[in-house]
Amino acid sequence: MSVITRADRPARTKLPPDEPAIPQRRGGTAGYWLYLVPGFVLLLVIVILPLIFNVYLTFTKWRGVNEPEFIGLENWVKLFGDADFWTSFGNSVWMIVAMVIVPTLLGLVIAAALFDVVGRKFGGKVGSFLRATYYLPQILPIAVAGIVIGWIFRPGGTGAMNQFLQVFGIGPVDWLGQMPSALLVLMAVLVWVQIGYPVVIFMAALQRVDPELYEAAELDGANWYQRFTAITLSIIRPEVFVVTLTCTIAALKVFGPVFVITQGGPAGATLVPAYYAYTEFFTKRNVGYGATIATVLTILVVIVSIIFIRVQNSAERKERAGL
Repeated sequence: MSVITRADRPARTKLPPDEPAIPQRRGGTAGYWLYLVPGFVLLLVIVILPLIFNVYLTFTKWRGVNEPEFIGLENWVKLFGDADFWTSFGNSVWMIVAMVIVPTLLGLVIAAALFDVVGRKFGGKVGSFLRATYYLPQILPIAVAGIVIGWIFRPGGTGAMNQFLQVFGIGPVDWLGQMPSALLVLMAVLVWVQIGYPVVIFMAALQRVDPELYEAAELDGANWYQRFTAITLSIIRPEVFVVTLTCTIAALKVFGPVFVITQGGPAGATLVPAYYAYTEFFTKRNVGYGATIATVLTILVVIVSIIFIRVQNSAERKERAGL
């Protein structure tokens, strides 16, 4: 009779533990829609209802008290014959230059330089510090920036810029009281405030770029500009579209810097639609006419957004087709 030792016994196979069954919610997925109710209520109260009321006001004459008086299309007829209205939209072109074109181009170059040159030679911490430095004006309150700009470009001999020019024998300049200096100062401030946003977005996008691509291009003899155009721009193209769209919307709606620095002056030279609507709303008490300006601005923003999205989708389809 043979004795079976422990070593001769067949090993027991461990069965996998039973996975806990996912409890099924009774009543289907209808309950999950309840989580959307708070967001929808906020959207309804903060965006949709005020927008509908604003559109209604465009057909009325109202000074903010009593009942609005329905006047039909008078505000719209007045708007399209208003020289100040067209001047404000003409100035929006300069706002787009200062808040979209210049910051996007400079942001691309700065982000690529910080990532490809500074980051490689001095380390990521130096690049991150410089990125935060460029972004600092974005978090600076516009009222504080306006006070600083007003101190720098104060007329007479008390402003910092005029005192600097006196060293070279140049007389005082009324920077904010005449053209084209008022517009140039405003545009310079907008570039300074806006440039940090594309730098941060583009540097975050560059994290997706494989460093070996730069190394391979460098070994092939490509200089920095060739690496920038052939590698950087092609990879971060979606972020370029996003930055361009958001900055364009911000340029069309710009209000704070104009209100703090120039207040639309001199003689409407820096007037923009948002500030024009504000003056009609709160200064002249032409609420219906101000609502008309705001409605046209909203329509323009929607049209620009649709165009940008269509162009981006078309570019992505062509890129996929080319692959």
